[in-house]
Amino acid sequence: MHGNLLEVSGLRVEFHTRTGNVQAVRDVSFELSNGEVFALVGESGCGKSTTALSIIRLVPVPGRITGGSILFEGKNLLSLAESTMMQYRGKEIGMIFQNPLVALNPVYRTGFQVQEAVMLDNVTRAEAWCAAIRVLKNVKLPDTEERAKSFPHELSGGMRQRAMIGMMISRFPKLLIADEPTTALDVTIQAQILELLMELRRQNNMSVLIITHDLGIVADIADRVGVMYAGSLVEQGDVFEIFENPFHPYTRLLLKALPRGTKEEGRLETISGSVPNLSNLPGGCPFHPRCPYRLDVCAVKEPEVVEVGPGHRVRCHLMGE
Repeated sequence: MHGNLLEVSGLRVEFHTRTGNVQAVRDVSFELSNGEVFALVGESGCGKSTTALSIIRLVPVPGRITGGSILFEGKNLLSLAESTMMQYRGKEIGMIFQNPLVALNPVYRTGFQVQEAVMLDNVTRAEAWCAAIRVLKNVKLPDTEERAKSFPHELSGGMRQRAMIGMMISRFPKLLIADEPTTALDVTIQAQILELLMELRRQNNMSVLIITHDLGIVADIADRVGVMYAGSLVEQGDVFEIFENPFHPYTRLLLKALPRGTKEEGRLETISGSVPNLSNLPGGCPFHPRCPYRLDVCAVKEPEVVEVGPGHRVRCHLMGE
């Protein structure tokens, strides 16, 4: 298994809607080693969250996984019975959702929700409450015992995110999926949440799959990065390699849109156009209508994945030039 905790191969997810068949995830493959941080990046609507939900088999209806395999410690999660899969969620794989106010139940106190998660491991209510307080202290929730008795709406965004992280790590999963964990938080709180995630990763030797559109976060915490566009992974590799030597035009343009350190470097670049409708993808490479380097072949044939260096894979016709 080469030390891989997770191996996703040829994953396909489709949504059958009235307006057509939406190919949300198309032939996505990547792997995640023990203790590694892998970041999935790209604009909104590229299929990042759907990929993450596929791993825990919670793709919302009318979506369904139509192809590929998801190996977790060598077992294909897609072939497991739902009852077995339920044992993996939370215990082996935890997920922090985008909006903790929606993910936390508004009618239950925060500590109770963490306590309920711990009780899935067959401990008494009293033991679970002590464990919940311990976990919430571990995620640095201020005034822990008092806040544990608060309802989610009584907590700030940063506190809710800490409570959500606490719930997800309370059973010490081997893999934590964090879907935009710092959205809607101010930059100071963002930095604290990311620092907390990395501290928990070190303490528990936990692998982290982080989904974001913020390349600044990726540069700070990721070991490897995968760039998604229109449901496909167009480039992936070591984070330093991707930042220093990006091959795919989309990756290059994303990096050029990053804020610079000085005004002298001029205006930020933008990527013209927008992500195509996934139910009506253009022929050939989905990025070609927006690509400044497009070739004739780009409009008629979708490129294959090419390995341009150790672990550095790119899906682009320019690689064949």
